[in-house]
Amino acid sequence: MSVPKEKKDTVEKEFEAFPDVAADLINALLYQGSEVTGGDRLLAGPTETVYQGRKRLRSQYEDLCRYELRDGSISVMYLIANQSRADGKMLLRKAGYTGGVYREQYEGKMKEVFPVIEMVLYWGRTRWKGSRSFRELFRKKELPEAVWEHVDDLKLQVFEMRHLPVEVRERFHSDMRIVVDFLAEGAAYYSERRIVHKAALVKLLRALSGDRTVEDTEEELERMGIREEDEVRVCELFDQYARQGRREGEARRLVEDIDKLRKNLQLSLERACEVFEVSTGSYEEAKKLLRG
Repeated sequence: MSVPKEKKDTVEKEFEAFPDVAADLINALLYQGSEVTGGDRLLAGPTETVYQGRKRLRSQYEDLCRYELRDGSISVMYLIANQSRADGKMLLRKAGYTGGVYREQYEGKMKEVFPVIEMVLYWGRTRWKGSRSFRELFRKKELPEAVWEHVDDLKLQVFEMRHLPVEVRERFHSDMRIVVDFLAEGAAYYSERRIVHKAALVKLLRALSGDRTVEDTEEELERMGIREEDEVRVCELFDQYARQGRREGEARRLVEDIDKLRKNLQLSLERACEVFEVSTGSYEEAKKLLRG
């Protein structure tokens, strides 16, 4: 069963909102790893723009917006959209997002004019097959080349996060490196990297793996004795999760076996525990572990 889209979007935005992660995404994906911007120069901006619908004004939302400041002025706005599924008309949505910002600049709602750069992070398992340019989107129109010369060359910058090549993944320096390596390498992934944003990272990895219960991440980390301020490496965290998983699996089997025996043979808890040569206290501890 997949993770609800709203929950996954929230987890992705929470992780990407960290200044170091946002800057890392921009530098690694847009600028081939060059440090063009930094977390200290990125300021959170509004994710809502307004457009005229058929009968009334309507709002449209981007996942993440960051202004880049240089010498006290806005030099550029970055918009980040998260996609779990390929959207063939995403280009038209982009035109609406960026157009809404430019419209506000034109109407004087902003003191400055600046370019808007949008990037799409695609987290789907299948490859992106949606249009990445107006020429692709309108290819069925079979327009003469003379017409194409006058069509705005709007392009969609889509990054398939599960399929980034090694040379691109190596450009990341934040916790996002852990995410893209994990998605690419799966069970074979191993790393000595130090984790900075532990709870947010684990939530994202769980959501991308299909886990529906990411809300208990902080409690799980607490049970494992991992605090946000602790220095923890990826291999240590994964090892802790593996041990926790084994403990929960053993506890679940014990509780299910004892409950089944009690039901089928009408035994007391004490007698059923004797059959499995465990104490009633062990049974209660196992149930407590499963309740979290």
